[in-house]
Order: sequence, then C-alpha cells, then structure tokens
Amino acid sequence: MSISDHAGSAEAQLRKGFGPRVRKLHARIGKAHHKAEGMAFSRALLEGQATPLQLAALIRALVPAYALLEQEGPALASALGAAAIPWPDLARGSALAHDVAALSAVGPTPVSAAAAIWLEQMKALVRQSPHRLMAHVYVRYGGDLSGGQQLAEQANAILRRQGLSSLRFWSFEQDLTWLKQSLHDGFEQMDLSESEEEELLEEAEVAFGATQRLLAELADLG
Repeated sequence: MSISDHAGSAEAQLRKGFGPRVRKLHARIGKAHHKAEGMAFSRALLEGQATPLQLAALIRALVPAYALLEQEGPALASALGAAAIPWPDLARGSALAHDVAALSAVGPTPVSAAAAIWLEQMKALVRQSPHRLMAHVYVRYGGDLSGGQQLAEQANAILRRQGLSSLRFWSFEQDLTWLKQSLHDGFEQMDLSESEEEELLEEAEVAFGATQRLLAELADLG
C-alpha cells in the first residue's frame, strides 16, 4: 500500500478546497510523487522493513536543507506576498536536533551526496529565483504534513523495536488540517507573474527529483 492510499476523510475534504495554484502544483507533481513512493527505501519503510541506520541517515541528511529553508524562507515568502504560511509552527529545526541526538547510538552514516547537491541548488535559488525556492518549501512541508504522517508511524515502530526513541521530525504541535490549509493559503497569496508561476511548477518537479536521489542513496544503505 502506498502513502497516497492512506488519505483520510480530512485529507479528501481539504483537497476539495484546493485553490487554483495548489491544484496546479498537485497535478504537476503527482507522477513524481508516485514514483518516489515506489522506490526501494520508501517501500521498505512503509512495510516496516527499513533499518535504524537508514532512518538515521535520512534525518541527518535533512538537517542542512531545513536549516536553509527556515532561515531564508520566511523573508522570501513575505516578499512574495505569502503572509499566511505559519513558519514557527512548521519549523523542523528543533525536532531534527532532538532526533539527531537520539539517533547518535545508531552509529555513523556516510555524508549524503544527494543532500549536498540539493542544498547547493537551493542556495542558488535564494540568490537568483526566490519563487522557485518556494517549490521546495511546498514539497517538503506539504509532504511532512501529509504522507510523512504515515512514514512516521512505521519509522517509530521500527525504532521502538530496537529500543530507540520515536522521531519528532514528523510530529507537529498544531492541528494538521489547519497547518495544511495555512500552507496552501500562503501559496495562493503569492504574487507571481505567469512565467514565475510556471517556474514554480517546474521547480516542484525538481524538488521531487532531489527527494528521489536521497531515497536512492538510502536504499543503498540497506
């Protein structure tokens, strides 16, 4: 069963209320989303077969990317008119720091080449195309609030079986439906030209490509 198969009634209701830009984003990234779900690490995690080492590698690889998004994203989003995005409630920095410390007992993992490439791509967007960086914001946080919740259930079960602490990365204090709606509202608010909107959609596919490279890397650790 895939992440997409787990969508509940609240998620279905939310989709009915998608604005035009969010609808376009979902249409553009749908194929890439299903491809990511079908990759070896994703399947292993959903089936409860991923290893603590793979989970530690994932969490460690995400730290620099989220640090960049949370350092640069709020001001860039505000400049584009996206006032509704609840950055403090979405922020993952503290959760990632907790999880990195909790997973220290797992042992070392290789430095992620995929994450390093992704980070450099996003740094370039901060300087050159802030609206494109917002595609990475959407893919990451939107995914964490949706399919990430199913991944969390499996990841935490795997860790508990090994006597390890549950991850906080996918745990949000605020209501998930409210967070998703606020994120979507922020994206609908962005003041983009027609060409900038198309670039936003293109970059969403690039963001999924970055995820796919990371997932392929994690599968090799299995």
